[in-house]
Amino acid sequence: MAKLDIEYGELLDVAALKAECEAVARNHAGHLLDIRAGVLPILKKASADGREVARTRLFADGSGIDCARRISWIQDQLISVIFNLVVTHVYPDNAGQIGVAAVGGYGRGTLAPGSDIDLLFLMPPKISGNMHKAVEFMLYLLWDIGFKVGHATRTIDESIRLSKSDMTIRTAILEARFVCGREELVTELDRRFDQEVANGTAPEFIAAKLAERDERHRKAGDSRYLVEPNVKEGKGGLRDLQTLFWIAKYKYHIRDAADLVRLGVLSRHEWHLFQKADDFLWAVRCHMHYLTGKPEERLYFDIQPEIARSLGYQPRPGLSAVERFMKHYFLVAKDVGDLTRIFCATLEEQQAKAAPGLTGVLGRFANRPRKIPGTPEFIEDRGRIAIADPDIFKRDPVSIMRLFHVADLNGLEFHPDALKAVTRSLSLIDNDFRESEEANRLFLAILTSRKDPGFMLRRMNEAGVLGRFIPEFGKIVSMMQFNMYHHYTVDEHLIRTVEVLAEIEKGKSEEIHPLSAKVMPSIEDRQSLYVAVLLHDVAKGRQEDHSIAGAKVARKLCPRFGLNAKQTELVAWLIEQHLLMSMVAQTRDLHDRKTITDFADTVQSLERLKMLLVLTVCDIRAVGPGVWNGWKGQLLRTLYYETELLLSGGFSEVSRKERAKHAAEMLTKSLGDWSQKDQKTYTKLHYEPYLLSVALEDQVRHTHFIRQADKAGQALATMVRTHSFHAITEITVLSPDHPRLLSIIAGACAAAGANIADAQIFTTSDGRALDTILVNREFPIDEDEMRRAATIGKMIEDVLSGRKRLPEVIATRSKGKKKNKTFPVQPHVTISNALSNKFTVIEVECLDRIGLLAEITAVLSDLSLDIHSARITTFGEKVIDTFYVTDLVGQKVTNENRQASIAAQLKGVMGEQSDELRDRMPSGIIAPQVQRAVPVQKKAKV
Repeated sequence: MAKLDIEYGELLDVAALKAECEAVARNHAGHLLDIRAGVLPILKKASADGREVARTRLFADGSGIDCARRISWIQDQLISVIFNLVVTHVYPDNAGQIGVAAVGGYGRGTLAPGSDIDLLFLMPPKISGNMHKAVEFMLYLLWDIGFKVGHATRTIDESIRLSKSDMTIRTAILEARFVCGREELVTELDRRFDQEVANGTAPEFIAAKLAERDERHRKAGDSRYLVEPNVKEGKGGLRDLQTLFWIAKYKYHIRDAADLVRLGVLSRHEWHLFQKADDFLWAVRCHMHYLTGKPEERLYFDIQPEIARSLGYQPRPGLSAVERFMKHYFLVAKDVGDLTRIFCATLEEQQAKAAPGLTGVLGRFANRPRKIPGTPEFIEDRGRIAIADPDIFKRDPVSIMRLFHVADLNGLEFHPDALKAVTRSLSLIDNDFRESEEANRLFLAILTSRKDPGFMLRRMNEAGVLGRFIPEFGKIVSMMQFNMYHHYTVDEHLIRTVEVLAEIEKGKSEEIHPLSAKVMPSIEDRQSLYVAVLLHDVAKGRQEDHSIAGAKVARKLCPRFGLNAKQTELVAWLIEQHLLMSMVAQTRDLHDRKTITDFADTVQSLERLKMLLVLTVCDIRAVGPGVWNGWKGQLLRTLYYETELLLSGGFSEVSRKERAKHAAEMLTKSLGDWSQKDQKTYTKLHYEPYLLSVALEDQVRHTHFIRQADKAGQALATMVRTHSFHAITEITVLSPDHPRLLSIIAGACAAAGANIADAQIFTTSDGRALDTILVNREFPIDEDEMRRAATIGKMIEDVLSGRKRLPEVIATRSKGKKKNKTFPVQPHVTISNALSNKFTVIEVECLDRIGLLAEITAVLSDLSLDIHSARITTFGEKVIDTFYVTDLVGQKVTNENRQASIAAQLKGVMGEQSDELRDRMPSGIIAPQVQRAVPVQKKAKV
């Protein structure tokens, strides 16, 4: 303690604090409340000042573990001063017989700025009433200062008894550390705990802690590569390191984790990794607590940039400062995983020596390792592959790759000792290893295995083999992308993509991906597909576009893997175009023929189309939970079928006019139970674009809907339908046409909390609008989703009729919503006349927010642009919205000055919403008293 007092003396003047508190106690002798009130501001100030010095030192030296120790030391002194006050002036009779111990994380002598304080008040066998009162006085004072205190008051006998039956109490007592009071009680507890609880129960404790760790990982997302990790509880976080120390302390009866080197559990290099990981994670955690002012344990996006700045990270070409920081974080998390595996391997080996098995003949052979046919290097040990000779990798480095291949062939898990040996042999994977024909043949067999290639690749990555064997892959190991769209690091995303591909190939995803499951068996070159899937994002983090750079990487790697020239070019093409199908499907009008012809010109063959479809599905599925939905699947299927038709020569050569005439005849025929007058009247409502792009089933449904509204005398009406497979809900709006109709509908949807995915906009021949709005589904049960859709429809009707004002309802929805300024998305507008034969295509890209679509469409209306269709696509925090427009006479916008004006005005609304914009939002287009639509003749949209 004396050494710490000297080292940490600048944090707190303990003698002065003690004297000041005692002076207050003497002035208010016998008045407990007055003493509490008098010393409270003194203790509060001392705590705040000391922690501020600790914060300053953290920024100066960067050591997280030192910061945690400083705060723990400050806490020790405060508790000691309070205890001294109690035993000297408050309850001087018997309070001095209490032993105060720190437990939990505080027991290890480390505290983060916002951590709880866990205390154990050890009582002597004979307890007086004043002892409990003394404890209460201490606790109330600590609570008044602002600390969260977890506490227990027990005798040694009670502590021992409870720790035998409660693993949480056992863990807490394992880390008990004397703070103040009667030290011999804490010493006696420690001695009896070792003898009566820990002795002989290590296997039970280890099993419980590892099970607890697995459950904690499951709750935290079961991946150490989540882009918003939990620094304390997540996989690869501080709790994992603490679990190692708990187990080591329990099994080996050590006080210092450095003793693990002496015991041969960890090498000196591994112990150095342990220290570095511990210090780094503590630095991150302490900075998080100081930054947020609370015990925040999850490294959320909005605090990552500030933490990166606090830790001194700078941007580099291709990677921002925050991405470099997070890559370091995930590399540390990976080191923690390596240490856990190595530690567990040693534990298992020692446990096996201590308990060799049952006696007798059966016992000698029950758990005996068995030879694996065809390979002398490896053996099977209880369903796990192990190495037969510790020097095998030194003699034949390619055996490192062979280990994973044999495990795959025989469906074996890995013995921890084998993976420990691999991790310690990574330096053997050099250029000769990488160029080895045998190593590459084995790797390609692992990657294209029909069993579980994702599992093997993940084990290879965790052991460090994948990054060493493919240096380009090594560059993206633990790399995160600072956005809300990607849920995992790049390497984890690529491995998950391979997992999805294997799942599709096995026929396990037929319900989710019916088309991919159908085309996969017909793909001739599955080798090239697997390689493309693994490498499609391998060039992330470079200045050059990652698709183009990735194609270059593929041209270098594929020949090494054993692929021929044709396969190499196919892989390179797939990687270069891996985003094309997704972007076309989600951001282009698939009913516009030029969209299909342009896409087909790029794809050129049915084989490429099949492979690109499957790659696209795997890529989207592996981004993260909730990213894939049935609507995206439907868009991809539509694009696939339309392109397949064109590539196979099946596109109709019949004129557009003749096809529209035939569609009208089919609609009339489908209304056969109507009167001829109604058939003629309602069929003539629809123009060519509607007849050619809307399915007959929907035309019939829409026509029934319009006639029903007319009979009811409704000026506006809505109809809803759910599509559970597509994860989309369809809202059809019938209303008098209005230039700003889509803007009002979009605003109403935003006010109702609905995210629009697509919009089809049509005008009837009597001047009404028939708009179909597709919103993302929210509830899994149809009844719940129908109620929600009805609420959205009602909101649309209320806004259109003027019963509710759009600016007010959007403002209400936005109230209390935190504005997302974490992600810098530069507003961008692209205007093209080359993407459609009939329309000008306007694409906007910017940061998403409530009411954005309503404002953008309002501006387009103000600019006298007629919106024919819209595609609304959200990628995390970013939106890419595409509008197919013409001017008011149905022509493309070709004037360059006008295009520049459109782009400028759109950029003006793509940032923060202004009061001026809110004022421009229309309240509605139909007065509440109007009961029936007034037909207005209007030229058809073409």
